[in-house]
Amino acid sequence: MNKIKVLCVDDSALIRSLMSEIINSQPDMEMVTTAPDPLIARELIKKHNPDVLTLDVEMPRMDGLDFLEKLMRLRPMPVVMVSSLTARGSEVTMRALELGAVDFVTKPELGIRNGMLEYTTLISDKIRAASKARLKRLTPQHKQNTAPPTSVKTPFLSSEKLFIVGSSTGGTEAIREFLMPLPSDSPAVVITQHMPGGFTRSFAERMDSLCAMTVKEAEHGERVLPGHVYIAPGGDAHLKLGRSGANYVIELEYSEPVNRHRPSVDVLFDSAAKNAGKNAVGIILTGMGKDGAAGLLNMKNAGARTLAQDEATCVVFGMPREAIALGAADEIVPITSMSERAMACLNGSNRQGLRV
Repeated sequence: MNKIKVLCVDDSALIRSLMSEIINSQPDMEMVTTAPDPLIARELIKKHNPDVLTLDVEMPRMDGLDFLEKLMRLRPMPVVMVSSLTARGSEVTMRALELGAVDFVTKPELGIRNGMLEYTTLISDKIRAASKARLKRLTPQHKQNTAPPTSVKTPFLSSEKLFIVGSSTGGTEAIREFLMPLPSDSPAVVITQHMPGGFTRSFAERMDSLCAMTVKEAEHGERVLPGHVYIAPGGDAHLKLGRSGANYVIELEYSEPVNRHRPSVDVLFDSAAKNAGKNAVGIILTGMGKDGAAGLLNMKNAGARTLAQDEATCVVFGMPREAIALGAADEIVPITSMSERAMACLNGSNRQGLRV
């Protein structure tokens, strides 16, 4: 069996040592070398040809984003960011995902050694997923950060209609591609994206700056309104769709992880099946694992139309594949057509994607 070759780039000798310990403890991967900064890493990449690069956000001699942008333009390869949980760290990490990083890991704020070793399974899983990820070269749109003209028209729809979205690895870019074509009067969008606490606010703010709709981090008890996107806060709670009389409301439930995740896509989808039924469109996007597959089937059985992102446009074809295998998806749709197909579903248009 060929092991996954990993190169760690971090200016901290402790992090380089811990990452090596974590990677070398796995039977299917090895740390081939480490580098204290991007300039040294550049030469080591040529020499060792790693399968996955782990990259610190802030380093000396060259900014991590500058290095990542050059790397993804000249020699695209799977990158997992290793980020500190700070306001600047979260903003830079969001930008890194836009530039092509597959995923990220947060460094613990206290007890770095024990904290990092507790992340062994998480880090290893992310590197395995990254090694199989589909990479995209940078486009002018990624560099300019400007929204394209809105391409999806809103038919006359009641405020009962809404989109329910779940995603994981690669999901931040897939969500961007889904949201940006939607007009300001689109039905509400409720999203669970696997992401640790501290990062979802930066993600919501970034999406709000790019999209015609108002994008925000969801708050407990707030009413779900058309023209708004609600993103589950990372880390501590599950996001559920609730009812208060005739209105949909956001519910944050502080309970145990589901499918190893909190927030969990299954929890959101199950609540939408119960409280929205046929008025919702369920959408499962790129991601590692199976979270959301069973919930999407529950939505379908409750009368919702259900869409799964196709393999060709997924960074990691895990969650959509599991949903398709369960028979939970009405259609398999490329991310480039997802917003158009989702709106057509609410408008009752005939299916045009790949029927399952």
